[in-house]
Amino acid sequence: MKKIIANREIDVNEEGYLVEFTQWDREVCECIAGECNVVMTERHYEVVEYLQEKHKKEEPLSIRGIKKSGVVDIKEFYNLFPGGPLKISTKIAGIPKPKSCI
Repeated sequence: MKKIIANREIDVNEEGYLVEFTQWDREVCECIAGECNVVMTERHYEVVEYLQEKHKKEEPLSIRGIKKSGVVDIKEFYNLFPGGPLKISTKIAGIPKPKSCI
């Protein structure tokens, strides 16, 4: 399905996750973050870039993996992306929802 994000038609699935990562950019990111009530900072972008790199390497994402990453501790992760940090952060990052998220 298509959704207007950042004044463009973007392909998303039924949950609003991008179908094509190539459509992601910082403008799209900011719009999705706004829908999730997240105001992006450079710290948010550091986490998003980490998630994107993991996705590109086809490495599975999980809260446990984030905890071990050294990029962000769990408390900060929950503070940066409240209400379901892995689910929200991956949506903002333009990558598929991890299988570990319900």
